[in-house]
Amino acid sequence: MGVALTRLAQWTAAGYGTGTLEITPLNEILLKEIIIFVEHFIYDHPQEAKFVFVEPLEWKTDLEPSAFESGYIVSKTTVNSEEIDKNGQPLLFLSVPQIKVRSFKQLSQLVFIAKDTKLKEAQACIEANRDPVVKILGSDYSTVTEDSSTSSILHEITNGDDPENETKMKIAILLKQLDLHLLSYTLRHISLQIRLNPEPVKKDIELLKSFSGKGEWTVLESIDYTSDYEFSNGCRAPPWRQIHGEMCYVLVKPHDVETLCLTCSTEGVFLNGGKADDEGKIDYERKGEVYKDLVTLLKDKSAVFSENMSKQETRFNEEQQKNQTEDVPKKEETYAVHKTISGSDKSKLRKNQINFGKNQMARRLEPSLNWRTTVDFKDRKAPVKDSQEEKHGGKPEKTRTSISPGRAQLHRKSVDKVEEIISESSSESEEDEELPDHRQEANTDLPSEYWQIQKLVKYLKGGNQTATVIVLCSMRDFNLAQETCQLAIRDVGGLEVLINLLDTDEVKCKIGSLKILKEISHNPQIQRNIVDLGGLPIMVNILDSPYKSLKCLAAETIANVAKFKRARQVVRQYGGITKLVSLLDCAQNSIEPAQSSLYETRDVEVARCGALALWSCSKSYSNKEAIRKAGGIPLLARLLKTSHEDMLIPVVGTLQECASEENYRAAIKAERIIENLVKNLNSENEQLQEHCAMAIYQCAEDEETRDLVRLHGGLKPLATLLNNTDNKELLAAVTGAIWKCSISKENVIKFREYKAIETLVGLLTDQPEEVLVNVVGALGECCQDHENRVIVRKCGGIQPLVNLLVGINQALLVNVTKAVGACAVEPESMVIIDRLDGVRLLWSLLKNPHPDVKASAAWALCPCIQNAKDAGEMVRSFVGGLELVVNLLKSDNKEVLSSVCAAITNIAKDQENLAVITDHGVVPLLSKLANTNNDKLRRHLAEAISRCCMWGRNRVAFGEHKAVAPLVRYLKSSDTNVHRATAQALYQLSEDPDNCITMHENAAVKLLLDMVGSPDQELQEAAAGCISNIRRLALATEKAKYN
Repeated sequence: MGVALTRLAQWTAAGYGTGTLEITPLNEILLKEIIIFVEHFIYDHPQEAKFVFVEPLEWKTDLEPSAFESGYIVSKTTVNSEEIDKNGQPLLFLSVPQIKVRSFKQLSQLVFIAKDTKLKEAQACIEANRDPVVKILGSDYSTVTEDSSTSSILHEITNGDDPENETKMKIAILLKQLDLHLLSYTLRHISLQIRLNPEPVKKDIELLKSFSGKGEWTVLESIDYTSDYEFSNGCRAPPWRQIHGEMCYVLVKPHDVETLCLTCSTEGVFLNGGKADDEGKIDYERKGEVYKDLVTLLKDKSAVFSENMSKQETRFNEEQQKNQTEDVPKKEETYAVHKTISGSDKSKLRKNQINFGKNQMARRLEPSLNWRTTVDFKDRKAPVKDSQEEKHGGKPEKTRTSISPGRAQLHRKSVDKVEEIISESSSESEEDEELPDHRQEANTDLPSEYWQIQKLVKYLKGGNQTATVIVLCSMRDFNLAQETCQLAIRDVGGLEVLINLLDTDEVKCKIGSLKILKEISHNPQIQRNIVDLGGLPIMVNILDSPYKSLKCLAAETIANVAKFKRARQVVRQYGGITKLVSLLDCAQNSIEPAQSSLYETRDVEVARCGALALWSCSKSYSNKEAIRKAGGIPLLARLLKTSHEDMLIPVVGTLQECASEENYRAAIKAERIIENLVKNLNSENEQLQEHCAMAIYQCAEDEETRDLVRLHGGLKPLATLLNNTDNKELLAAVTGAIWKCSISKENVIKFREYKAIETLVGLLTDQPEEVLVNVVGALGECCQDHENRVIVRKCGGIQPLVNLLVGINQALLVNVTKAVGACAVEPESMVIIDRLDGVRLLWSLLKNPHPDVKASAAWALCPCIQNAKDAGEMVRSFVGGLELVVNLLKSDNKEVLSSVCAAITNIAKDQENLAVITDHGVVPLLSKLANTNNDKLRRHLAEAISRCCMWGRNRVAFGEHKAVAPLVRYLKSSDTNVHRATAQALYQLSEDPDNCITMHENAAVKLLLDMVGSPDQELQEAAAGCISNIRRLALATEKAKYN
């Protein structure tokens, strides 16, 4: 805890040694993490918890003797623990208000006793015990937690016989791990508040150093950092100053003025209060104005600097430009590699480079906090693996050959079993593609951590049980999130050893191994190596362990590894899905001691880890079915009622993945899950809100679900979340849920009340495509109502909608054409669409290769033609437009055919246009479609035939192309709309005598007579008119026969 308390904690002005901890969020985070460590110590390390401190931890407490119950001897003002040391002294002694504690076991129990005041007790303890490591272990261990060599600690353990010394060293390593955890955890918290990029400042300082010295022409005498230590994010400022955007502090000695102490921050560079000579503390308060960079400030403060810099400005600028362009050769080298790779290899390489770039960017921007001395390393080059062998069906080469016989046999069985599996239909993505194998090159300069890990793995291979546990603890001291450390473990055979340790009976070894595997398995290459080495079946077996900590670690590691298809198949094959589902049941028995609050916490953690693994596995269809059959849905529904956000996220994530299947959507309704999804939309956790919205998006395909969302009050939080435009992932999920919910008219009315329509219009610009698709889809549904069309027009939504018609995203084009078509129903909006050339853009989309886009564009053209002022002339103005529409009747897609028939119905209302499409052969093409069973196509086809009959001899032509008899069969449909359209078509066709004969022969009269009594007036008239024409022909024929 030494580094954390010295470097991280914010002390009052009295400073570290005599001051007190300030009441700040950062200090509160530190205290809470220390409390968690102490709470769990008694269960995670029972032997070490009994160790008696060299000196007691002593402080003033607010606890009363009455708070202590069993296990303590309590009087009015004193408390003695029944547990004593070898000298008979109690390990906890309270004499109000002073308390002394001499073991972690007593410290852990004290935290439970304190309950709501444990934060205050922890603060008082740390303020009174400034170097707790010395009091716990003695002065010999005062520096172990900060700068001890891991290998030297290990050497002392393996060569020492004193059992107490061994326990001390174990505790020392645990405290060092706590220190590192506090450092990294704190900076993860800082990274959520501010992004720091110290690289430009570092380059400027290094450049100024090269121009500094005692010479006549140097610009400065010296320039140095105030601290020799650098965090792994490149910053040298303490984390609690990084929150304010400060990156480092620099002491600059110009030739002509006193030494300047400068602060480099995200805002710029400024003078601070300087560094005190006695304690070396910096007065962080700003003492002057802020300058854009170091050079600008120094030019203002030092005349000599300004003069000498002007003389060397050309050279200085050249060096700066050189620093900025130093990555160009790497790009050229990458291009050269690309030229030697062809086909799918090139696409894979490009994708991997993009992903690697993203990872590097994330690492560069995220402040992390492992103290290190600055060392410059050359960039490691990763060789590109040729995948020609994979193309020819060859097996990839094994990463290591030093596999034990048992492991090799297990590996062969698992590989053979996996290869037998037929590729399953699932929602797999590019994550399943094989990645190039990253290996360290022999001539590459590697960091010291790489070689230290090699030494530790040697101890791991040959050490006894105690040494193995210590090595595992020591390996966790390294930054295992760093790719170099991950690959170092793999390259020296560490993965095989770690997986072999999972087969032992020693629980501590399993825990240590799994903790390391959990950290390094975030690396895609490591994930595949673990599967290749047969690690997953062993982890699946560990899920049956009675130890909850083992279950948690195994499930979390499975969650990391199961990111690609083959791994998910292996988990399912070895019964992993059923076992993971069983972890969701928090009522399972455990052999670990039960202490109320901690016991419940561990149960929750087991269920959380199980849900996390199921989330990863649920990306394949077969696993979704396995989860359902194993009874996962009721358990997920029960967990959804918890208040633990870290539990809710994987639970909702699993439901979100599975809700794409209809069976799951039915089960989700049956388990009343929608109510809890809606409730969690009001959470403050944006990730939880995102997954809940996505789950609603998946489930809202069903009308009953849409009604449930409304009845449980889910529409208002969805409308409110539209205002969170910074989180694009959340915005995409929310707009998707609103889109699907808008399919129900009752929901649209509610969205209008909540002013969601106006907000959606505002999101039509400057948003990523995944958001735009959903926004436009929602507007398309909302604009089915007249009031909403008016709102969209008044809010200026027509123009951005028309602008989106020029895109290439298929889903976006389908939705935007629907929205534009819905708006075109209103004449005022149609004027705007026409003015913006929207009709021409819609017409051009009829050439789109995607059938869905063609169909949606054709449907949108129908209201445009109906409501345009001079529709006939507008349609004729599109060169080749009518021929294009007629040719679409040759499509095989039923939706395209239906929409084109509807468009032809509107086009044919103009006689000139009807003549043109007749010349283009519309009659034979429509006749060819007559033999269809699709009611939607039947309706629009009959309407088109009815309208086309009004030109020339088209009625006769339809009869000649045998379209009449199939039309009569349409009258047997159950759809009233089909009846109406067919009766109108038959009425027009019955003007030709030959068509009347055909109708009579196909028993049309009887069917039409039934429809004369229909409540639909148009159907009545058409049916009666057709019967009248047939009857007149019959009478005329009879009269002619007698004459």
